[in-house]
Amino acid sequence: MSSAPHAQVAEQPKTPEVSQAPIEAYTSLPLVSQVDLSPNGTHLAFVQNYQGTLVLNITNLKTQETLPVLKSDNKEVTLNWYDWANNNTLIVAAGYTQRQRLLKYHSTQLFKFDLNGTKKLENLLPTRNRNVNNAAQFQDNVISMLPDDPKHILVAVDFDTVNRPTVFKVNVDTKRRERILRPRRNISDWIADRQGNVRIGYKLQDTTISYILYDRDKNSLHDKPLYQFDVFSPERITILGFGQDGDTLYIKANHKGKKALFKTKVSQPQNRELIFSDPDYDVDGTILYSQITGKVNGFSHSNTEGSRIYWDEEYKSLQTALSSALPNAHNVILDKSQDGDTYVLYSSSNTDSGTYYLGQRKAQSLYLFAPQHPEIQDATYLGKQRHSYKARDGLTIEGYLTLPPDTGSNSAPYPTIILPHGGPMARDYADFDYWSELFASRGYAVFQPNFRGSYGYGYEFAQAAMGAWGEAMQNDLQDAAHYLIGQKIANKDQICVGGGSYGGYAAVMAVVKHPKTFQCAASFAGVMDLESVVSRARYYTNREVVEKQFGDDDDKLENNSPINNIAAIKRPILLIHGEDDKVVPVSHSRRMYDDLLDAKKAVHYIELESGNHHLSYQAHRHTTLTAFLTFFDTHLKAK
Repeated sequence: MSSAPHAQVAEQPKTPEVSQAPIEAYTSLPLVSQVDLSPNGTHLAFVQNYQGTLVLNITNLKTQETLPVLKSDNKEVTLNWYDWANNNTLIVAAGYTQRQRLLKYHSTQLFKFDLNGTKKLENLLPTRNRNVNNAAQFQDNVISMLPDDPKHILVAVDFDTVNRPTVFKVNVDTKRRERILRPRRNISDWIADRQGNVRIGYKLQDTTISYILYDRDKNSLHDKPLYQFDVFSPERITILGFGQDGDTLYIKANHKGKKALFKTKVSQPQNRELIFSDPDYDVDGTILYSQITGKVNGFSHSNTEGSRIYWDEEYKSLQTALSSALPNAHNVILDKSQDGDTYVLYSSSNTDSGTYYLGQRKAQSLYLFAPQHPEIQDATYLGKQRHSYKARDGLTIEGYLTLPPDTGSNSAPYPTIILPHGGPMARDYADFDYWSELFASRGYAVFQPNFRGSYGYGYEFAQAAMGAWGEAMQNDLQDAAHYLIGQKIANKDQICVGGGSYGGYAAVMAVVKHPKTFQCAASFAGVMDLESVVSRARYYTNREVVEKQFGDDDDKLENNSPINNIAAIKRPILLIHGEDDKVVPVSHSRRMYDDLLDAKKAVHYIELESGNHHLSYQAHRHTTLTAFLTFFDTHLKAK
């Protein structure tokens, strides 16, 4: 297979070869992301990072002509997603920061870019006062790209009634839309089959989720739900999509304590055929559709080779060929043309932080398109090792360890950073992340424990997060530190905790509960007041879900909130928060900083102007990671 360059992104300024990548290599957004092939394989859409400005481009793979579609800084404008409606039309979803007097809020819009038309972004859902009663805040919920109808898509948007979406069939050429389903009481989303028929309504009432069949002939919902369960129940069902026949339904459901993949029938929903289960992990992916046949041809799951298992022989043979061409790598087929010839590959390995390739089956060629992080490759990419340790109650906890490079001047035991993930109902994986790579490149051992309450390890493991912030899941971090000390990886006098969102909360609570173990704590967008989270939820439709997740024991919420444990804090703290964080309001860190300052505690606070919860603006990412690194250097390396 050839490796000659083809359709490469614009040339980037070359930097002199150094033994250590500059900090900007880690704090920059990916050079290229979201690569998407047109159905006929002639054009490639992708996002390129130009020094923090993200540009959505479309490249003609034959002529190499590139057209810019949209510019975004991920601050005022965010690029949410895009997909090809047909060979010439790209559908683009973008988010905007809106202002009305003192109110600032986020909204989304849907656009089209026509290669044969104006070659400009056009609003696909312009407001038409005679048809629209409500200026919908979110307008990018496409429930079907209608693969058999290249001129139309289905969009669910609440133009008629707030929080109750109407389904429109939208012509991507003329922008005309036809209302095909009016809003229904308490239905907040719709699911369509492969033929574009709206079949199922999604309803969340209090903490009960219902999937309800829609009868097109009677224009009504069935009285009896297809599935109904509590949001935190082990019987929870996730609908992944329809098969080609319109009756087959693929779902994820509980199997021996783990989420597994099943096939069932809409006509017989209780009869399930087990397709795949993993005895160690929840199935964390979804079903895959063939771009050639439109049929379900496999599924994704992280704990498999290439994160994909294919049933289609064409895809199987390609996956085998790629494993031979790029051995010892994680090779993921991201996209394929309808004729099966051209495809997009994403490959990563112990020496590759992530690279896009373009391939052609007939020519048996594979061309480098672009690395995501060009300066973090080969010797500069450190990678992760999977470790397991026992918590104090005997529970096995899995985590990922990133070790610093062997430069001869540093050796174990290392100054160490415990880096808990956000969520907390989420998890870390073995693939690249800029946090652990940056800190490890600067001489730290970095450990990312998937503490109890993390998703991916089964129902009971995830349920341990319910109403338990600051308790056993917090102790798992101290047990991780003790494990690393016992393995002679961590220096017992040089361990700090850092993280974002829940990870920021856990970092501060670590020095509240275990100041002898941890020397400092760094928090980005951390929750500091659990009571205020529950109280704020009363303004939103998910109030009951939040209350169930955090619990209703006021004493426990108070005792496990960092804001109420100021006196117990004896270690230095770094707080960073985005001004416009819509997930965890900036007031959490502002109040925490004021109270720490009043109590004459060692604290430093940075507020990111117009910053969000996800560090998606490159300058904010650089500020945050640089501040974390300086903070850790001050309190760990100076010892």
